[in-house]
Amino acid sequence: MDDIASAAAERFVSLRPRTVALAGGSTPRPLYERLATCSFSWLETHIFFGDERCVPPGHEASNYRMAREALLSKVPATVHRMPGETCDAGAYEEELSKVFGLGLPQLDLVLLGLGEDGHTASLFPGQPSGGADVLAVHAAPKPPPERVTLSAARLSRTRQALFLVTGAGKRAALTAWRQGRDIPARHIAPPAGVDLWLDAGAATEA
Repeated sequence: MDDIASAAAERFVSLRPRTVALAGGSTPRPLYERLATCSFSWLETHIFFGDERCVPPGHEASNYRMAREALLSKVPATVHRMPGETCDAGAYEEELSKVFGLGLPQLDLVLLGLGEDGHTASLFPGQPSGGADVLAVHAAPKPPPERVTLSAARLSRTRQALFLVTGAGKRAALTAWRQGRDIPARHIAPPAGVDLWLDAGAATEA
């Protein structure tokens, strides 16, 4: 798909989500920039994050900073930022409980990416997926070295999960996913399945 940002934005608007978990990294930025120009009921929307790097919110590596620059500073949504400066998973669990109550509440939409090693959010190969826990703090195999992330169980509690995958470097991970190999992205399994949006580079079989 040549322009997955525009196509994914149309899908986002059609789903009309009111609770959304955003992805970080560089891949979703064009989508966020496109969403900032869309007509959408942002006043009714609560924005969460799937993961965050353990850095202050103004740091160049912060997922919040990227999302704020591309989208959140331009729309009147209610934003629930992960506290990257403290990496306090417990504080974010309390924030989630204020909105959803106790337990594993269900989001309307989770946006995710796919790493070349098959990771998604900050769930990396060789780490526990988090089981039923809401959040976990994990060491990442690349800087920044520590992240706070929603668990696979939490990310799977969504009405819809949308993966954005770009670049030829992701082909091997996609092949592993299709072959049923145990990569972290396969642990995200909402009842409705996942939407997988690929650009031309990623879409070619490895």
